[in-house]
Amino acid sequence: MTRKSVTLILSVFMALAMILAGCSSGGSGSSSSSAGKTLIFGRGADTTSLDPAVVTDGESFRVTQNIFDTLVSYDYSKQSTSILPSLATSWKITNGGKVYTFNLQNGIKFQDGTPFNAQAVVYNFDRWMNGKASGKFAYFPSMFGGYKGDAGLVIQSVTAPNANTVVFTLKRPSAPFLKNLAMSPFAISSPAAIKKYGKNYGVTAAVGTGAYSFKSWKRNDTITLTKNKNYWKKGLPKISTLIFKVIPDNSSRLNALKNGEIDLMDGVNPSDVAGLKGNNQLQVYTRPPMNIAYLGFNVTMKPFNNVKVRQALNMAVDKSGIIKAFYNGQAQPAVNPMPPSLLGYDKSIKPYPYDLTQAKKLLAQAGFPNGFTTTLYTMSNPRDYIPEPMNVAQSIQSTFGKIGVKVKIVTVEWSSYIDKLTKGGAPMYIMGWTGDNGDPDNFLYTLLDKDAIGSNNFSFYSNNQLHNILIAAQSETSDAKRVALYDQAQVILHNDAPWVPLVYANPVLVGKSTITGYKPSPTGTEPFDAVNIK
Repeated sequence: MTRKSVTLILSVFMALAMILAGCSSGGSGSSSSSAGKTLIFGRGADTTSLDPAVVTDGESFRVTQNIFDTLVSYDYSKQSTSILPSLATSWKITNGGKVYTFNLQNGIKFQDGTPFNAQAVVYNFDRWMNGKASGKFAYFPSMFGGYKGDAGLVIQSVTAPNANTVVFTLKRPSAPFLKNLAMSPFAISSPAAIKKYGKNYGVTAAVGTGAYSFKSWKRNDTITLTKNKNYWKKGLPKISTLIFKVIPDNSSRLNALKNGEIDLMDGVNPSDVAGLKGNNQLQVYTRPPMNIAYLGFNVTMKPFNNVKVRQALNMAVDKSGIIKAFYNGQAQPAVNPMPPSLLGYDKSIKPYPYDLTQAKKLLAQAGFPNGFTTTLYTMSNPRDYIPEPMNVAQSIQSTFGKIGVKVKIVTVEWSSYIDKLTKGGAPMYIMGWTGDNGDPDNFLYTLLDKDAIGSNNFSFYSNNQLHNILIAAQSETSDAKRVALYDQAQVILHNDAPWVPLVYANPVLVGKSTITGYKPSPTGTEPFDAVNIK
């Protein structure tokens, strides 16, 4: 072979290498070609299931939000919970708010190639409504009042007059109905995929109509989604691969971002925020606040079945100290079990004071002059509403000790933690909630009504007067009348004290400066279809 031939061959190889380099994504989406870009989102905990109907946790919805679509959607571009069309192009509300008729998108297919149509919508709702025996569709009774056959179920029927029309007939008007339909757990799955995979649906397969298709799941490590090339929103998504990476420790996650291992993350330690704002390689995001962190009591367990004990413990939590130590001022003390940003928040309710002397007196009146011994459960992973759960637990342990309440702390991994609380296995626990739909019903009814016991009511708290008020508030279409009802509800909850409301947090996220189009949603999850990397 001549020197000229060798030179020519080397030149060809170098040219091919340059072309291939231009087409590859790199680990953090460095390609200039939108077709090859990858975005890696760092988070503190893994998903529990990829079937949105069977989960209640934000880490699952963060992923499923991008695989599935709902009938209607929130206005994510404006970081709002206002309702927009999605799989339904339009709708009509008739019969005094008891009939909703939806016109559906035409010609859309699920990611497995089967058609999306009205029959698919009916199949999904029938699946959820008939879930009482399995009890696995926890969100459904939390938002719609029960399963099929339960007196409280607000949905009377879901029918498909034709392939492009779905009709919901309700037993009574439901003010939050449209907002409920936009929630992640009520995304529409492929009926064919559910039948094909059976118990493994949500484990080895997840099939929707969303911007990304499920590719792989390495437990407690990564979930990889790839671009749905047939996505019905033209020109979207803008990146080809979306990866959710678990890095439990907040500081380690931030280091991974700075080192280029991930592109975007949540769970920023509040103490790190000030330093990040001066880094021109990064951009800081604040999620619109719509959350609460709380200390809950299982009111069916002694001594937490005694209201004076619960009131005493409300007076033994130093909320201001917790905010100063673990939120760097990026939170405010919580008073009511819903955030101030929502319709009907009652500003007239006075918080329980931090008063250890009065707390001891109440304990004595309750029959515990020397206190008692109990267990406090907390999650091992940080959450938006509680970035340092163990430290908060230890703060509570310390102040409770001053009134004679001896606390043992037990930490549990996130997915197991949800299961334990759902089954009522924790006498006292730290938890939180990021609102799903911007309606007060999604806090008061979803978390504290008797209908939600066995799903999101981890305190197993039941109050018939509260239940009647919350059902009336659901059925009322006048905002002014709803506010009056929610005022009554918050007074009852303040006096009964099934929780110690801890803080309303201002969650911070941080990403590379090259990211465009990312807007955190107040609901805690958002689609990534419009997100891009420069």
